[in-house]
Amino acid sequence: MEKIPMTQDGLTQLEVEFKRLRSEERPAVIRALAEAREHGDLSENAEYHAARERQSFIEGRLAELEDILSRAQVIDTSHLDDDVVRFGATVELSDEDTEERSQFRLVGSHEADASNGRLSVTSPLGRALIGKAPGEVVEVTTPKGSRSYEVIKITYGG
Repeated sequence: MEKIPMTQDGLTQLEVEFKRLRSEERPAVIRALAEAREHGDLSENAEYHAARERQSFIEGRLAELEDILSRAQVIDTSHLDDDVVRFGATVELSDEDTEERSQFRLVGSHEADASNGRLSVTSPLGRALIGKAPGEVVEVTTPKGSRSYEVIKITYGG
C-alpha cells in the first residue's frame, strides 16, 4: 500500500471529518430514512430518495477517509532547516512579472486548498518548488501561460 504524505494539521482535519460523519451525519440520515419510510409509498417519496442519496454519499466518503487515514504518513517538518523547499514548507513567492507576493504551504494532495494557502506538493507549482532555495526562480506553465516566481523566504513549522 502506498503511503499518503500529509501534515499533522491535514491528518487532524480528516480525522475530525471522519468522526463527524460517523457519529453525527450517519445517525441523522438513518433517522431521516426511518421517518421517510413512515410516510408510505417509497417509490414516489422524495424525502426517502434524498435520504438514500445522502446515505450513499456519507458511506462513500467514510470509506474514502478510512482508506486515506490508514495510509497516512505524517511528515514532521519542525526540525527541517529553511535552506530549501521540501514538503511542509511555507514558501513566500514573488511573481517576476507583477512583483505580487504570495505565500503557500506545500501539503499533501488530500489537504490542498489553494484559496486558503495550502498548495499540493504534486501540483505543477508545488513540484517546481521542491529543492529550490531563497533567491532561485521557478518557471511554471499555468492555464494563464508561463509564469516565473522567485522564492523569497522558506519557513517550517510543526
